[in-house]
Amino acid sequence: MALQAFSDNFSDNSTEAGFQFTFFCDLCKEGYKTEFIASKTYKRAGLFKGVGKLVSLGASIAGESGRGRQISRGTDILTNRHQGMSPKWHKEHEKAFEQAQNEAKGHFYRCPKCKKWVCEMDWNEQEGLCVDCAPRINVEIAAAKSQKAIRDIKSKAATTQVFTGEIESKQTLCPRCGKPAGEGKFCNNCGASLELIECPKCGAKNAIGTRFCGECGTNMIE
Repeated sequence: MALQAFSDNFSDNSTEAGFQFTFFCDLCKEGYKTEFIASKTYKRAGLFKGVGKLVSLGASIAGESGRGRQISRGTDILTNRHQGMSPKWHKEHEKAFEQAQNEAKGHFYRCPKCKKWVCEMDWNEQEGLCVDCAPRINVEIAAAKSQKAIRDIKSKAATTQVFTGEIESKQTLCPRCGKPAGEGKFCNNCGASLELIECPKCGAKNAIGTRFCGECGTNMIE
């Protein structure tokens, strides 16, 4: 017999030992699990019978023959776990489901506009509607202010000059071998000294071996 629920967004977690259900919010999908109700008709003999089925199933799966058929059978057992329960168990199940619904209804609201069942987090008490139909004004204002602040920060950053230096790429050439000399005091290729000498006339720094000053043209060899 199909269970008639106040909301079709629920799952049945019941076993032969007892009954429990989870009802979900239609918006955020968060679930509320009802209290477990023990079955009065549950017997230990039924438990051992169920364990025996699982042991037999495990042995069959471990064997080489009939592997696919036994795995399929195991899936059927898990899927149809309510089949084979006694009429008394099913009556208990229906009664427990009714009790669980009354419990769950205390944690959900039905929106009169969209007819969805929502949890407390998705319910706008001031407007009497779900937050999809009537978003909370204070939340929307806070979100809008934050988004505007982020846009302003990005706009300001785009027009702010954060680097004022000059981008210059220099490469020192060895005065002896003419190859790139590196960053040290001596050429990476021939070992010549890369220290600078001062022009006797203008004081400008020039590489060792330079014949004429790069600033004033004074002869550096004399």
